[in-house]
Amino acid sequence: MNPIFLYNTLSRKKEEFKPLKSGQVGLYTCGPTVYNFAHVGNLRTYLFEDFLKRMLTYNSYKVKHVMNITDVGHLTGDRDMGEDKLEVGAKREKKSAWDIAAFYTEAFKADLKLLNIEEPTIWCRATDNIPEQIALIKTLAEKGYTYQTKDGVYFDTSLVKDYNKLSHLPLAELKEGARVEKNPEKKNPTDFALWKFSPSLGVAGTKRQMEWESPWGVGFPGWHIECSAMSLKYLGDEQDIHCGGIDHINVHHTNEIAQSEAATGHKFFNYWLHGAFLNIIGGKKMSKSEGNFLTLENSFVKIGINPLAYRFAALQVNYRKPMEYSGAAMKQAAAGLDSLYGQVLALGQAKGKVNAEYKKDFLEVINNDLNLPKALSIVAAVLKSDLKDADKRATILDFDQVFGLSLAQADKLLPKDLNLQDLPAAIQTLVISRQEARGAKDWEEADRLRQEIKKRGYIIEDVSGGVRISKL
Repeated sequence: MNPIFLYNTLSRKKEEFKPLKSGQVGLYTCGPTVYNFAHVGNLRTYLFEDFLKRMLTYNSYKVKHVMNITDVGHLTGDRDMGEDKLEVGAKREKKSAWDIAAFYTEAFKADLKLLNIEEPTIWCRATDNIPEQIALIKTLAEKGYTYQTKDGVYFDTSLVKDYNKLSHLPLAELKEGARVEKNPEKKNPTDFALWKFSPSLGVAGTKRQMEWESPWGVGFPGWHIECSAMSLKYLGDEQDIHCGGIDHINVHHTNEIAQSEAATGHKFFNYWLHGAFLNIIGGKKMSKSEGNFLTLENSFVKIGINPLAYRFAALQVNYRKPMEYSGAAMKQAAAGLDSLYGQVLALGQAKGKVNAEYKKDFLEVINNDLNLPKALSIVAAVLKSDLKDADKRATILDFDQVFGLSLAQADKLLPKDLNLQDLPAAIQTLVISRQEARGAKDWEEADRLRQEIKKRGYIIEDVSGGVRISKL
């Protein structure tokens, strides 16, 4: 197989990927906490993971992909503070926590479908794996890594010498970051809950909806323990790659490693990959807690923008670099994607052969830590090459196994008002060129091309989601 190099957060360097089992990859990706809709910042992480998975598959690896659904235990503070997010969602919508989890799980899956994100091999819900989580906590207790307080069972991080090996931050800095949670019973600021006790009925008569019996009392698992228990259960000795957003590095993933390696006595995942944030223009992270989040529905679907435009935009930014979001940027991405659809459509439907040289170049860049912006430039080179149209099409569609832009359905995905097949070839070329000029913000050239199209007897109008063309 061709060599693949990935940036490993654990070592802070690019490493050649070597799976535990030849030709197979065990991939675990942190899934959603299903108390609300996923925002487009969340979805950027799932896009990066999908590109990674597609790249591995393109390289002929058989990928066993496990993704969790967090439907209990994730508190409003990512450590051990506040209420369970599912319980909060239930109060907000006056539904049961179980109904909230079911509804938002399906909403998340619908978002994946709109973005052409392939579903995992295995979905696993935290609430379906409570016995496995209790068993893992029991193992940790037997090995002396836990202690009990009034509100739960905690993991003693002071017993892990290399607790900070993923974050690469001084331990003092991690401790300082954890002091925001005031729990006088904790031995160390970085200690975290493995099992939380259900609160007693208060004056208001409140009671948790999700709770289970355990050796320590009625309660519910902490957020971190679920990923360890489920990845160990479903991947076993195929713990190759673990992914998530960069916000998981210092707390969630650090704690996963600490408890998993303490329990098993061996290394927990060889490669850790993290995607950078999506920021609203101005550099601020998109966040539900900040109230500044946008969903796929309200920022794309409702205003007539193809959600795949977001996928196309994500391809143009390295996954380890912050990506900026604005309505204008997404409209520009939509125009660029429509232009690409138009160019692919103009190549005809004849069957051709994948060009070996361009494929070699493509493999080299995607295997170099998923360099997708460079991979897109190879598509542009193919379109400008002197290859036969049929071979251009075959080569680009081959690359689309990684891009996931549905280029083979270009005729169906172009805006309805833009039907290139009904236009003369010369007009088709002008329309595509104008879309490219708009995508590049070359407004002067776009206007010149609009005038040229008008001279030839056609009017082109920019509308939401694309353009409308009519004859004079």
